[in-house]
Amino acid sequence: MDFSLNEEQILLRDSVEKYVRQHCSVARHRAMTLTELGFDESTWQQFAQLGWLSVPFSEELGGFAGGATDMMVVAEAFGKGLVREPFLTTVVTCGGFLQRAGSEQQRQQYIPAIIEGRAQWAFAFAEQNSGYDLAQVHTTALGQDKGYVLNGSKFTVLNAHCADHLVVSARTSGSVGDLMGITLFIVDVESEGVSCDGFFAVDGSRGAHIQLDGVLLGADRVLGDVDEGHALMLTVIDTTIVALGGEALGAMQALLDATVEYTKTRQQFGQPISKFQVLQHRMADMYMKVEETRSLLLNAAIQLDQNSLESASACAALKVKVSEAGRFVAHEAVQLHGGIGMTDELSVSHHYKRLMVLAKLYGDEAWYLQKFTDLAAARTA
Repeated sequence: MDFSLNEEQILLRDSVEKYVRQHCSVARHRAMTLTELGFDESTWQQFAQLGWLSVPFSEELGGFAGGATDMMVVAEAFGKGLVREPFLTTVVTCGGFLQRAGSEQQRQQYIPAIIEGRAQWAFAFAEQNSGYDLAQVHTTALGQDKGYVLNGSKFTVLNAHCADHLVVSARTSGSVGDLMGITLFIVDVESEGVSCDGFFAVDGSRGAHIQLDGVLLGADRVLGDVDEGHALMLTVIDTTIVALGGEALGAMQALLDATVEYTKTRQQFGQPISKFQVLQHRMADMYMKVEETRSLLLNAAIQLDQNSLESASACAALKVKVSEAGRFVAHEAVQLHGGIGMTDELSVSHHYKRLMVLAKLYGDEAWYLQKFTDLAAARTA
């Protein structure tokens, strides 16, 4: 297996990293937290002009036809710079649903608007008390007059506060908890019966809780096959986990670099604290966690790009490591910085909070460890 990036991926990585170094800082991150959107629309338009929003989409639609590795490259650079723009939600996740399962009409209608930076999307899947189980869907979609009527609630929908469209999971048959019987729908936020109640996440990102009361949808709003949305969600979320892992790796690398630099300047007993062997050991442990994450990330990305039967296991292993390593690196960075590590002025606290969110998104460490175990047991059965 070749773990090296190709020439196009290296050029993509270098261009994104250069932009992040020049334009993205902790001061910008703090400023965006105070805005209504939580990110900068003009920056989003720059991403569109630079072609970064086109990465996962087919060339026929004006895209780059990139795979999981390409999205990993972009996300890692964004993670280093605390980029707040909703690349993960709009482009990777919802764009992934459209690219993979959208009809020709849906792809032609919605994907160009994403590529051009004209539309925001959100994935509405979580419900109250559903935990991380994608099959715990109480929201219903009843067939009626060649269409559907949606009723239910969705909680903690990231980016829904500014989304134009939602990808919503709803039950079209079966009982709550059944893997079959879940269908995905495209819902316009402005549709009658859709209401949003905004919230702030711990990392400063935003979203909304969604209420669906008698939302009328035509059959053309079904995304993918009726009753088979659960398998589709698992597939797209695996790709999202690779991009999520890339962002987490970027954040962990930034924390490691900041910690090493800080210990070279902070002095105790007349010398830099980087000279103390016990602190060197702790930073070496941080480095090992970063490299473990990098290895699992590259493996998961390549497995997905090769359509390997091991891709689900690789993504589950990656998500476990992102949660475990992210927590360790963030804690060590804060402790080695001392009290200043949790102040708003330093990037350390902001990377810490972002890693907390990424660790929980779509499933925490325990959830994905169980999934990895179940997949391993299924292979040996």
